[in-house]
Amino acid sequence: MEALKQELKAKIIEVLNLEDITVEDINDDDTLFGDGLGLDSIDALELIVLLDKEYGIKLTDPKKGKSIFVSIETMANFIAANRTK
Repeated sequence: MEALKQELKAKIIEVLNLEDITVEDINDDDTLFGDGLGLDSIDALELIVLLDKEYGIKLTDPKKGKSIFVSIETMANFIAANRTK
């Protein structure tokens, strides 16, 4: 699970072009939106595409994303339980 979290942090930094942030800057339980990393709704769409492309997970209900994209921890748990790739 730890390797998945590190991979996820690196992919988020790459996909969202978070130039001033490193993997070490992101804690597993930091919130991704709002006061945490400060991601927005456009970033949420990018994360949905990331889940589909990298892990074979298709999110059809955008409301479900709110509970998945809380933190790296919640994303990693969801991916571990639902990945097809």
